[in-house]
Amino acid sequence: MNKFLNIFKIPDLRKKVLMVLLLIAVFRLMATIPIPGIDASKLQQFLGSNQLFGFLNIFSGGGLSNLSVMMLGVGPYITATIIMQLLTIVFPQLKKAYYEEGAAGQAKFNRISRYLTVPLAILQAYGFLNLLASQGVIGHLPFGDMLANVLVITAGSVFLMWIGELISEYKIGNGVSLIIFAGIMSRLPQEVSTAFLNYDPAMLPTYIAFIVLSVVVIAGVVFVNEGERKIPVSYAKQVRGNKMYGGVSTYLPLRVNQAGVIPIIFAISLLLFPQFIAQAASIISPGFSLKFNEIVSGFFNNIPLYSLAYFILVVLFTYFYTAITFDPQEISKNLQRSGGFIPGIRPGEATTEVIGRTVRRITLFGALFLGVVAILPNITQIFTGIKALTIGGTALLIVVAVALEVMKQVESQLTVREYEGIF
Repeated sequence: MNKFLNIFKIPDLRKKVLMVLLLIAVFRLMATIPIPGIDASKLQQFLGSNQLFGFLNIFSGGGLSNLSVMMLGVGPYITATIIMQLLTIVFPQLKKAYYEEGAAGQAKFNRISRYLTVPLAILQAYGFLNLLASQGVIGHLPFGDMLANVLVITAGSVFLMWIGELISEYKIGNGVSLIIFAGIMSRLPQEVSTAFLNYDPAMLPTYIAFIVLSVVVIAGVVFVNEGERKIPVSYAKQVRGNKMYGGVSTYLPLRVNQAGVIPIIFAISLLLFPQFIAQAASIISPGFSLKFNEIVSGFFNNIPLYSLAYFILVVLFTYFYTAITFDPQEISKNLQRSGGFIPGIRPGEATTEVIGRTVRRITLFGALFLGVVAILPNITQIFTGIKALTIGGTALLIVVAVALEVMKQVESQLTVREYEGIF
């Protein structure tokens, strides 16, 4: 509580927090401005029966639920970033620029991601509008109106990306993450009110168990998200001139959850891609779309089968994403260059093998944990039969991760200012 109050006692930090809150308020205001010609009842019915759009609504910060001018949110930017990370596997020069050139390489990587966001936003806006028109959510748009709406939606997505970067510059959390966080938290009052409206006194033990289990799940998410395996590392002594350097012992932290929520994004995107194809095919062949949609809907309505497939894909994608973002050989080379070594292990390939084996072991636990948290909403619905009571899922992982990140950055800034006061 003292640290929280100190945020508002320090003028510089108070200004940063207030500016971040103002930028988030601007985003929430823009997210309430809808594009013209929407049938609100059909929109709610469409979103309620479509899991793909329910998932994308999380990453739009809630802008998709009312088809606002920011309906795409930071989705195109996230997609561009994921594409760029995957391209580092195909193009070694891009990987070298990203991992070896330091801050300059990271800046180049981010700049290309921003450029890629614009065409992705145009394509997504055009595809969404066509799909919504085919479902009767919006009326048929002439070419001029379609072009105007696509440009407005694309501009909204780019503007939101700019707001995210402004937030990041204040070093009070990651801007894109905070935008998603704000969108998720904006839905909380409505979900709480829905739970109260559906309250049944006979279900009181179920509600109590739900609250207890929610606390346990959140604590587990924090524990695993902060969990790391510490590999001891020692540095050889080096004599330079009349001074001796090195000779210290430290550790190499390997996070249990190296991949974050990216595996869940990949898994659910792959699972829901057939549903998107089935609905998009209605533009060309309504008959084929109807039959294919029945098959896909049957799969999604079979909650145990859908949950099993979802769980397996999350586990597989966790290993996949960890493999492409964490390179044990590169870590081993960096240790060797700086004179570091793992006690009892020879530098080079032996060190690479130890780091790789350790990462694979802890990734198994992290992957199983991500898979369980991802399907927890389905599990709670199966056992309680109440759709308003859902524990876990992508939203919970994002909320916890963002809250921890903001807390760490605020504490680091408070620590710096305390040291400034001492000196």
